[in-house]
Amino acid sequence: MLIEMKVEGLLFDPRSGMYIMLLQQIDGNETLPIWIGKPEADSIALALGKVLTPRPLTHDLIKNILDELEVRITKVVITDLIDNTYYALIYAHDGVRERAIDSRPSDAVAIALRVQAPIFVEEGIFELRKADELEEWLKNLKPEDFGNIM
Repeated sequence: MLIEMKVEGLLFDPRSGMYIMLLQQIDGNETLPIWIGKPEADSIALALGKVLTPRPLTHDLIKNILDELEVRITKVVITDLIDNTYYALIYAHDGVRERAIDSRPSDAVAIALRVQAPIFVEEGIFELRKADELEEWLKNLKPEDFGNIM
C-alpha cells in the first residue's frame, strides 16, 4: 500500500554534516526523515520556495526535457530501504504507457515538487527503518534545529 507524503521541511544534521528531508504523511502521523546531500537539499529548498534561477539547474532541466517530450510524471514512490539507503522510482507516462525509472529519493522529490506530482512511500518502509535511534532523535528535535533552509 502506498502512503501519500509531503515535504514538511529540511533540517541540517550537524552530527553528519548532511541535510535531512523530512516527509510527513498527508492524512496521518507517519514521518520519514531521509538524509540527503547539500546540492539536493538546495534544489528542494528552491522548489519549496518557488525560487526561479536565471538558468535551469539540473532538476529544472529534467523538468524542461520532460515537458518538451510531453512526458508527464504521475508520481514518485520511495520503494525500499536496504542497508540504510532509500530507493525510489519516478513514474513517467508518455501518453502510451507508464514507465518506472530508478532514482534517489532526493532527486525524485526535487522533480516531483517541480511538476506537482504526488510523493508516496511504500507502507513497509516505516517498519524497515531503525525506529529506536530515529525516534529518539526526533523526540529531542527542537524548532531551532530546522535552521534557515526552509
